[in-house]
Amino acid sequence: MTESVRREASPEQRVTEWDGDHARTHEVDGELLGVDPAELADEDLIREMQSLHRTRLDTLRHATDSALANHLRRTAELETEYLARNPGREVDPSRLRDA
Repeated sequence: MTESVRREASPEQRVTEWDGDHARTHEVDGELLGVDPAELADEDLIREMQSLHRTRLDTLRHATDSALANHLRRTAELETEYLARNPGREVDPSRLRDA
């Protein structure tokens, strides 16, 4: 591990924070990064999440720190919006563990 990597905050530490219901939208040089998830139709929200999940491992393993931080931020924003829209989402019984 290089000295610069140890001193900098990890991408997870730079990721956006929750405001209770939604992730805060960050700006870089005055520009928003991505469409506000609240403005996306349900199908578009799902499509965006699928795209991020499909590229997750490659981004984690090979992307720059800033790209990974953006990926983590965007994933958090989209998933938070999904959960806000679907608080009573159906849970698959086969995904449950015995207590």
